[in-house]
Amino acid sequence: MIGTGKGLFLATSRDDRVSWELSGPHFSMTEVYSVAIDKRRSVPRLLAGVSSSHFGPSVATSDDLGGSWREPDQPPLAFPADTGASLGRVWQLAPGTSAEPDVVYAGAEPTALFRSVDGGVSYEMIRSLWDHPHRKDWGAGFGGQAAHTVLPHPTDSDRILVAMSTGGVYRTDDAGASWTTGNTGIRAYFLPDEWPEFGQCVHKVARDAVDPDRLYAQNHHGVYRSDDAGVTWTSIADGLPSDFGFAMVAHPSRPGVIYNFPLVADGERFPVGRRLRPYRSEDAGATWEPLVDGLPTDPYYAAVLRDAMCVDDADTAGVYFGTRAGDVYASRDEGDSWSLVAAHLPDVLCVRAARV
Repeated sequence: MIGTGKGLFLATSRDDRVSWELSGPHFSMTEVYSVAIDKRRSVPRLLAGVSSSHFGPSVATSDDLGGSWREPDQPPLAFPADTGASLGRVWQLAPGTSAEPDVVYAGAEPTALFRSVDGGVSYEMIRSLWDHPHRKDWGAGFGGQAAHTVLPHPTDSDRILVAMSTGGVYRTDDAGASWTTGNTGIRAYFLPDEWPEFGQCVHKVARDAVDPDRLYAQNHHGVYRSDDAGVTWTSIADGLPSDFGFAMVAHPSRPGVIYNFPLVADGERFPVGRRLRPYRSEDAGATWEPLVDGLPTDPYYAAVLRDAMCVDDADTAGVYFGTRAGDVYASRDEGDSWSLVAAHLPDVLCVRAARV
């Protein structure tokens, strides 16, 4: 699934990711900021957070791999009237645990968390996060004020991690009854207090494949690891050419294997060295290596956004990323080599892949 600024594209491979067939655009001329592939039921469900300039934001679902789509008659996400807020867009769609096959979470703009119990068709706001006393001080990042990362714990439905711009990381261990900050060790160089309790502009958080209490974060300058479920963080930026970027992805089955796409700086959002060059660590961020085989060697200027990089769940994992220039690349060997899936699409906002 490839969400862009002008619709959704679907790429399908029938030969173990050697070649790809592209369809779309679905939802032509809509922004697609979030997509998900939910494999917890017998028939996989595709979800797309679409935002039309005329009809507004919505969530569409497909139970036939994009052959047809369903949108609810009523807005699937709506802020309660007393909040005085209205939905800007859906930034994240995250299926819950396997024990709750109909639960799907949605991170929204303005910053809020919603929960669905019907497979992502309709949602209710989790009021406790909206009512958190810090909310009045949460700011808006360059892209807006949004809950862009939602990480349900894989085996404990009561535990959820949310990351936002700007506010940082928040955690619940009681199914959302209460929320605590999880930002100790993450620097906010742009604030008077550079080590605040909250207010960091975390760009993305990923969870380790084997140890669910090990997390990886790309911050607005800063790359971090937590070994205690997000309570504290330590820098793992050494070995990267820059500590600025948006994407952070964890391998689906190998512990300590993560992927990152460095950009020069917040004031110069180009690939480092003007090269299209993702990085991989196989030791939880202790060391990093560039992954360039098959990627262009000409100067490249487009960035990779926070949800425009992902992995699939094949036995040998595939890695994917799309750029703001509309190019999408895939690796069928965990990043060792790359091939072009699609070129000249609209601005790529998000990418998700799965073996179905």
